[in-house]
Parts: sequence; C-alpha cells; structure tokens
Amino acid sequence: MGKLDGKVAVVTGAASGMGKAIAILYANEGAKVVASDLNLEGVQQTVSEIESAGGAAVAVQANVVKEEDVQTMIDTAVKTYGTLDILVNNAGIMDNMVPAADLTDALWEKVFAVNTTGPMRTIRKALPIFLEKRGGVIVNVASVGGLFGSRAGTAYTASKHAVVGLTKSVGFQYAPKGIRCNAIAPGGVETNIGTTMSEPNAFGMERAMAGIGLNPRTGKPEEIAKIALFLASDDSSFVNGTVITADAGWTAY
Repeated sequence: MGKLDGKVAVVTGAASGMGKAIAILYANEGAKVVASDLNLEGVQQTVSEIESAGGAAVAVQANVVKEEDVQTMIDTAVKTYGTLDILVNNAGIMDNMVPAADLTDALWEKVFAVNTTGPMRTIRKALPIFLEKRGGVIVNVASVGGLFGSRAGTAYTASKHAVVGLTKSVGFQYAPKGIRCNAIAPGGVETNIGTTMSEPNAFGMERAMAGIGLNPRTGKPEEIAKIALFLASDDSSFVNGTVITADAGWTAY
C-alpha cells in the first residue's frame, strides 16, 4: 500500500529538480501523476522513468503564465484519470538577484507571473474539483526567500512572500470544505533553477549571499519530495495553512 494509492496528482515544474523528484516519489507511492513543465522533452523523461518503474503518468507541456495552459493541464488530469486530488505548485524562476533600485517592471512582472500568478491560477482551476468532492490537497513550493528579507533579489523575495500569503489564505478559507493548502520553504537545494539566472546583479548578489556562510549544507531534491509526500498524504491530515521550512537549520540562527 502506497501513501497515495488511488490519488491523482498534478505537479508543475516536473522536468527536473524538486518537481521531478516529487512526481517520481508520488508515483512510487501509488499516485497517477500529470507531470507538467515548459520543457516537454524533460517532462517526458520524467514520465518515462515513472512508467519504467511501473507507475502511471502523463506529460503535459505547460507554461503556468498562460491561462490556457493551466486549463489544459488540469483538464488533462480529469480527462485522463477522472479527477484531481493533489496539486503541487513547484514551477518557479529566479530574478538575477536584482535589488529594488535596479528592478524593472518587466522583471517584476515576469517573476510574479511564474512564481505567484501561476500558482493562483492552478489553485483557482483546481478548487471547483476539490469543492465538488469535498476534499483535496494543495502543496505550494515557496522558499526561505518567502520568509526572510534577502535570500534573492527583490522580485523573487516578494513573489515568494506572496506565495506564503496565498497558502495561508486558501488553507484557512477552504478548511471547512475538506481542502488543505500548505507550503514548503526550501533553503539551498541542488536544482537547476540557477539556469533561470544570467548576469546576476553584483550588489544584489553580495547582499543576498551575506548569510550563505551560515548555511549548514545544500539539500537534495529527494529530501524536499519527502516533505511534499507528507503534506499530500493523510499523515498530515491536521496540517493546514502553514509553511514547513526545510533548510538544514540555516534560518534557525
């Protein structure tokens, strides 16, 4: 018996890193997975790995910035597997460590579109399904940058703070309907999110890295996936509207 037997899950940003690890672990625990990413080849590889291990998954190329892609992604889960039980909002981008004085409207809007508006849209699309069945779980991937002031640039920091607020709002408001919404706030994790950066701002990087020497270690995507499994399963039935920090103790100092 897997912890997610009979469940259907959508995981965004599932082509690599934490999203891939979450999709694979969910499938190993019995979930049918809709693995979504802008990178179609990468997400197809994730699905191939799941199927090779005997799991069930389907790949969807989706850009969470586009409403039509969000609609297609969730509709695919319902059309393919009959319903939706778990939504994981993992897709995200960095912001080149740009501080407020150098921030452009374009960068601000791009980062918020992916990191905050995308999760809002997927949640908005999933909620009617969850409300009808009076049950459902949402797992958002925030960041320690969403809890503290300078683990990245201004846009990323603000966008992840917004994800924390979104998580708490949805978690409390829909609790009486059998719906839970929690977030994970990872510290430094070995993923390829760094590829979304080019030419980091020197001043912003200096300030963001001021406390990096206190970081005990870098995490593995599989470690974050285990927390996502806990939050998606009945093991966390009394956990709602909150954020689990996973950073090896970095922010405890």
